[in-house]
Amino acid sequence: MSEALKNLGEAIVAALPGAVSGYKVAYGELTVHAEAARIVDVVKFLRDDPRCQFWCIIDVTAVDWPGREKRFDVVYHLLSPKQNQRVRVKIETDEATPVPSIIDVFPGANWFERETYDLYGVLFTGHPDLRRILTDYGFDGHPLRKDFPLTGFVEVRWDDDAKRVVYEPVRLTQEFRNFDFLSPWEGPGVPLPGDEKAEAKLGKANGE
Repeated sequence: MSEALKNLGEAIVAALPGAVSGYKVAYGELTVHAEAARIVDVVKFLRDDPRCQFWCIIDVTAVDWPGREKRFDVVYHLLSPKQNQRVRVKIETDEATPVPSIIDVFPGANWFERETYDLYGVLFTGHPDLRRILTDYGFDGHPLRKDFPLTGFVEVRWDDDAKRVVYEPVRLTQEFRNFDFLSPWEGPGVPLPGDEKAEAKLGKANGE
């Protein structure tokens, strides 16, 4: 299988000069590294070429590397039922540079690209309906970025007076700021069942 994936990777690189910069085979999986501006050409080749026939799109997602200039890897997973193979395509982009949408090649990428935009903030040009899909319309930020605060920016609750859901800045209730770090064995102020045995054994050891 690894030899077949290696041959396929070499064929893809040779067929797409300037669009594909390289490939890697690891753990029985083929990963192709492509240029973001040419992603439509790459996935179209992977779909249509007889050596590939990756007809099914499985996923579009991202990985955040905040210390890198191009902080996002946008990752595409494709499946070839005909060849019984999978391929992963990776491109790099930053917060401000849009990536071409692949909807014209794979219409099923619509919601995947919306999810990637919603959770990471990656922009896609040519997408017909690029809006949030999992978070609310007024949501602040992109929750799968590594610099997004774990508490979020707002909290949601039902307001009985307003009879609606309201958004408020996150605040930690004071009682949750007091932490008791005593172990369960040190904390109780009453004897626990079985303590008398330990005391009796300690008394014998001391010659009492």
